[in-house]
Amino acid sequence: MNSSAPNSTPPNGRARRYPRYPLDIRLSIHVFRDGKTVSLWGRSNEMGRDGIGGTLTGELEPGEVVSMEISLPLAAYPMKIRALVRYRDGLRHGFEFLALNPEQRDAIQRVCEMLATGT
Repeated sequence: MNSSAPNSTPPNGRARRYPRYPLDIRLSIHVFRDGKTVSLWGRSNEMGRDGIGGTLTGELEPGEVVSMEISLPLAAYPMKIRALVRYRDGLRHGFEFLALNPEQRDAIQRVCEMLATGT
């Protein structure tokens, strides 16, 4: 399989709304659980217009809402995004972005277009 080809099928077998493209960036995740904030970090392996997948230092449960901080290529500063955990396979997780503002949506779309063209 071509490593730059988009990934259109998540582990649950359902088709994605938007393709995912290989992307290796640092992820910082925070989730409020049992009365306290739990912080995890990890690396992404793919991103699309509506979500990101990556491997973390701990486990999250599908359905949990997290706050994530990501530094996209060409971005001047890290973005803070709320996301829903869509799936977990061991330490590998898939996230769906929630309530992106127009600037965040535009930045993510620009990165996806850059990744799609390989530039």
